[in-house]
Amino acid sequence: MAEITASLVKELRERSGAGMMECKKALTEFNGDIDAAMEHLRKTGLAKADKKADRVAAEGRMGLASGNGNAVLVEINSETDFVAKDENFVKYVEAVAAAALASGADNVEALKSAKLASGETVEEGRAALIAKVGENVQVRRLSWIKSGANVGTYVHGGRIGVLVNLEGGSPELAKGVAMHIAAMNPQYLTPADAPADFIAKEKEIALAQMSEKDKAKPAEIQEKMISGKINKTLAELSLTGQAYVLDTNMTVEAALAKEGAKVLSFERLVVGEGIEKVVEDYAAEVMKQAGLA
Repeated sequence: MAEITASLVKELRERSGAGMMECKKALTEFNGDIDAAMEHLRKTGLAKADKKADRVAAEGRMGLASGNGNAVLVEINSETDFVAKDENFVKYVEAVAAAALASGADNVEALKSAKLASGETVEEGRAALIAKVGENVQVRRLSWIKSGANVGTYVHGGRIGVLVNLEGGSPELAKGVAMHIAAMNPQYLTPADAPADFIAKEKEIALAQMSEKDKAKPAEIQEKMISGKINKTLAELSLTGQAYVLDTNMTVEAALAKEGAKVLSFERLVVGEGIEKVVEDYAAEVMKQAGLA
């Protein structure tokens, strides 16, 4: 067995762009033959994967898998919307969601070592996908509802994913509420869940917007006016206070009460939210390169 020196690992890293552990493993497997190890890394896609790891991946797709009262959403990112719609990418997202459900992995690091149906790990499948599509691909996050009594799930356009856990009610209601959450993006479950600092800020805004005529009214009248305005805002921002998208003649709270149901929790994830995107102005860049700007 040839000695796998640090300098040998370093050389392979520089040639391949793969991670240190992948390089060391490949060199060990091929008895220090750097060319054979390099070929192996190229075949498995690892040589390309690390080189693309620093590129911003803010597009992508939501994967969903559910069964036996459990449901999981997985967000996987690509660099472009074009790749997010690629058949290979879509199949990988579906496979990762299924692997998450089967393994019970509750964080991304644990999910990376979970097995896909193909026998590869999620991380190995990611590296192979990068080699196929030529873009950075990242398994970003996942969200669970475990042992839910009545779990509603919905993915809209592959980009918005929702999980909702109901106590009571029907599967149809759970699905409907999940669709509502996708469409209306409630910030809170109920008005009472709004934080005190948010309410204080809304009160400050309401006072600033009050007309001189209203400011001349008695303090108790002003307080009622401000409270009414804040309550209206909280109703618009909370799930139970919003008009139900499947029947706008009633609120979500009324729709739940109709079936004796209660929302215990919900999660709404949007692809790329919170990722800073780099907006390229190609025309300006060309002008700059040509010395015209």
